[in-house]
Amino acid sequence: MKLKTTLNGRSFAFRDIKDVLAKANEPKSADRFQGIAAETMTERVAAKIVLSELTVGDLVENPTIPYEKDEVTRVNIDGLNRTAYEAVKHKTIGELREWILDHKTTSDDLRRSHTAFTGEVAAGVAKLMSAMDLVYAARKIHTVTTCNTTIGLPGTLSYRCQTNSSTDDPETIVLGLMEGVSYGSGDACLGINPVEDNIDSTRRIADAVYRFMSLNDIPTQITVLSHITTQMQAMQAGAPLSMLFQSIAGTQAANDNFGVGRQLLTEAYDLARQRALSTGPNLLYFETGQGSEVSIGADCGVDEMTLEARTYGFARYFRPFMVNNVSGFIGPETLYDGKEMIRANLEDHFMGKLLGLPMGMAPCYTNHTSITQDDQEMATMLLNAAGANYYMGVPVGDDVMLSYQDTSFHDDAALRELSGRTPAPEFHRWMMRKGLMDERGVLTELAGDGSIFLK
Repeated sequence: MKLKTTLNGRSFAFRDIKDVLAKANEPKSADRFQGIAAETMTERVAAKIVLSELTVGDLVENPTIPYEKDEVTRVNIDGLNRTAYEAVKHKTIGELREWILDHKTTSDDLRRSHTAFTGEVAAGVAKLMSAMDLVYAARKIHTVTTCNTTIGLPGTLSYRCQTNSSTDDPETIVLGLMEGVSYGSGDACLGINPVEDNIDSTRRIADAVYRFMSLNDIPTQITVLSHITTQMQAMQAGAPLSMLFQSIAGTQAANDNFGVGRQLLTEAYDLARQRALSTGPNLLYFETGQGSEVSIGADCGVDEMTLEARTYGFARYFRPFMVNNVSGFIGPETLYDGKEMIRANLEDHFMGKLLGLPMGMAPCYTNHTSITQDDQEMATMLLNAAGANYYMGVPVGDDVMLSYQDTSFHDDAALRELSGRTPAPEFHRWMMRKGLMDERGVLTELAGDGSIFLK
């Protein structure tokens, strides 16, 4: 395994694969904060050259955190299909990039390879790609999942309707859902972030959302994003949840901090299979984002992009209905500006899809960064071109409880029109029955009038 090269008459040697992956990463503030980023553009290019000559087997057999020390590593490697892996392990990362981008490589080819790679491999190949490469490659890959509705089908674009309340007021939440659903947002789920993480609040919100959904016969699924153990207790007490949610990360140390691991998620899936109000088989919802590990000191010296890809290798094991990426949510200590945020979102979307995940994207930002609304919209449109499964739907794009900026109901409608995509089939048929949308997926004059649900 060669870890050195000569460039412009200068020799560059890297300590290990972890060092190569960090130095080959595009500029990110978290990597600079950790002191692991390339010091010059020339060093970054040298690292990319070394990375391009390493094999898939090199990255799988030399994980950035040892197998015996980290559960995320173990789940990544244990989740490999050995036959698929053996077929590609001698490819260099450069050759893998060329194969993925080759126009003769089909969506079916890529789907069959989902379990041939670990997170390190997905990160490695993404580090060798340009923005257009990441869009082109991701667009080839379709991952279709079903809870109550089916998302990810070619030609469809879905949304989570997120109408949070700063006081967990069910009436406020439902009034927001009325507006959002009338705009066509909510076929991915009606998902509410509670202020209070307890069983009573989780059940009170779930009950109110379920009443609204049932009264109007809306084909979708419900989730309340308290901690997964809180949701499990609420579900056991009768809360009408369709699936269970949890934030996850790319190291065992970070997941321990989140209070989650493989055993708990396995138990959660088993409970959802028995009690969730859904047809399944995909019953879990994960949220991720570059920088979560470094923000809590649980990065183990690995760059944030590679850690994000490892998170996807962990998520893949549980066959989730949704994976939602929120790179940009933490702040400038992880992604400093719009350029870093856009790049991170394109990387994450591609890496998740390469590993077989149903990737939804929230190219979001907080007001203490230098990221602008234009940056956010550029990321959203690029990801739409890349075929993201779904986005958020937030009233006027400003979440009053979480204090961050995301896609609005109006953005949701515009993205569907720009790409000629329609909602999930079940939800689309319901929208047409209500007179809110035509067969092309374009909203009617009635759309946006949430008062129709009060009549």
